[in-house]
Amino acid sequence: MSLNRSVTQTYGTVRKSLPIGLPESARQAVATNLNQVLADTITLRDLYKKHHWQVSGPHFQQLHLLFDKHFAEQSELVDTLAERVQLLGGVAVAMAADVAELTRVPRAPKDREDWRTQIARLLEAHEVILTESRVFAREAAESGDDASNDMLVGDVIATGELQAWFLNEHIVE
Repeated sequence: MSLNRSVTQTYGTVRKSLPIGLPESARQAVATNLNQVLADTITLRDLYKKHHWQVSGPHFQQLHLLFDKHFAEQSELVDTLAERVQLLGGVAVAMAADVAELTRVPRAPKDREDWRTQIARLLEAHEVILTESRVFAREAAESGDDASNDMLVGDVIATGELQAWFLNEHIVE
């Protein structure tokens, strides 16, 4: 079977005309930033599932359930971010190879790691996303994109901070 391939929009661009009250330049800048957060959030989501499957040790049950809960919450953020990129007239990053190329979250090994290392890895990923989301939220607000600012602050940052707190409480001495 031969596919008739036709690109309707190039990744990294936004549609020229979109009647949402934001100039093309603002939509382009915010969509680019949101694609970065999206790639990093997809990576974090996948780290949660990896650790859910591979956790072991004295806290297995608690962490197994926590990692799965956080995975589900990150999955919701992935959908919210991707839809916002599309709403701005952009093309959301979607495929694993593209995400791996774009993400700023350090890659985890294929190996199983102890639960403390898993938590440290998740906290590091959260910090990457929280740091960039704060910057991108301010930039969205400055460009007049209050909805993207609201989403970054109210969804991405609020969820990330709560999850990081829950994780960090497992390693407090």
